[in-house]
Amino acid sequence: MGHPTARALLRRLAVEQAECRVPSLTAAIVRDGRPVWFGGRGRVGDDAPSAATQYRIGSITKSMVAVVVMRLRDEGLLDLADPLERHLPGTPFGHLTVAQLLSHTAGLTAEPPTAWWERTPGLPADDLRARLGPAALKHRPGRRFHYSNVGFALLGELVGRLRGTTWLKALRTEVLDPLGMHDTTPRPRTPHATGYAVHPWADVVLAEPEHDADAMGPAGQLWSTPYDLARWAAFLCGESAGVLCPGTLAEMREPAGVEDGDTWTSGYGLGLQLARLRGRRLAGHTGSMPGFLATVWADAAEGLGVLFMANTTAGMSGTLLPDLLDILEEHEPRLPDEWRPAPADAGLLALTGLWHWGPKPYALRLLSDRALSLEPIGGGGRASRFVPQQDGTWLGLDGYYAGETLRVAADHLDLNTFVFTREPYDPAAPVPGGTSDWHA
Repeated sequence: MGHPTARALLRRLAVEQAECRVPSLTAAIVRDGRPVWFGGRGRVGDDAPSAATQYRIGSITKSMVAVVVMRLRDEGLLDLADPLERHLPGTPFGHLTVAQLLSHTAGLTAEPPTAWWERTPGLPADDLRARLGPAALKHRPGRRFHYSNVGFALLGELVGRLRGTTWLKALRTEVLDPLGMHDTTPRPRTPHATGYAVHPWADVVLAEPEHDADAMGPAGQLWSTPYDLARWAAFLCGESAGVLCPGTLAEMREPAGVEDGDTWTSGYGLGLQLARLRGRRLAGHTGSMPGFLATVWADAAEGLGVLFMANTTAGMSGTLLPDLLDILEEHEPRLPDEWRPAPADAGLLALTGLWHWGPKPYALRLLSDRALSLEPIGGGGRASRFVPQQDGTWLGLDGYYAGETLRVAADHLDLNTFVFTREPYDPAAPVPGGTSDWHA
């Protein structure tokens, strides 16, 4: 990264640290799977924070636990539609599904029925579940997004039951170690930042407590470093290192609920927060624990990740990461991949071009790996991509026809009963057919 770009990024970080009065603040940018910039301001003890300094990452822990749940699904050990009772019997919420817990649409209470769990020692899982009664269900399951730390405590116990170990050991073995995140730990190690609350009206700080959250650990226990969190950002961008198949990671990034009501700019997938921000589609998670704030976002389409970690309870601007991305885009925009010719099957090549659904024209294009794209000419209609299947059909990948089957006949395309023909309403085609009596 060029010096002017790095200087502009560092200045934005310095402004955040100074104006928001953050004891220490770090940030990093990942591009195409590798860190390309790191910045740190403030002090951790007598030293500047480094890429190896630990901070608590709070709810970013949830996304990592969710990856283990998805691995269990991919292995056939659970289905996302399974009721919790099938794998974790004895709770008052056995009818809630795994997918609802992952997406915060189960309707469960946000916090456990204990003292402020983030500032007090945690309870064992059995004790926590004994305190959870029917009143902990606040909304009809599936009705709306309602963030639930309790839901991820239950998912952590689910992981432990199915793996025959603790959620933490499963996470270490299946996710953290394969990704090289060896400095992501349940409790702090040296060097680490101390979590502080900054006085709202004076430049003094108060050290926040730090405890083992025990059963609530899957909701926000972990500590990490900018270096490790950069590896996590690269994973979210698609550098999966075999931890998760690309299709499953893409499934986690699909919106399952709207988080911000009528504005519809943020939502939640399966263990991942989602946002449409300044023209970007981002997936990741925020993290907040007493004394700490952190956020990691990934723009998978651009192969771009960005993160910050800070040791303050509150007070940051909320615009640091989008500002860093804007600076990068202004100074060093990504170059498009070079276009190169690619071989095409003659039979598929003959299918390309103009097709009609009734009177509406569509363009069929050939993509890589024998995939197809069917899009209305001029926009304003249903567009989807299709991937080839072994039986000679194509399966809808996205859009209105996601999951539907496209069949190619000699003179028409059959897309889940919709007939596409070369001419508008070709009278020789199957239903709806047409007539040749076009007139003024």
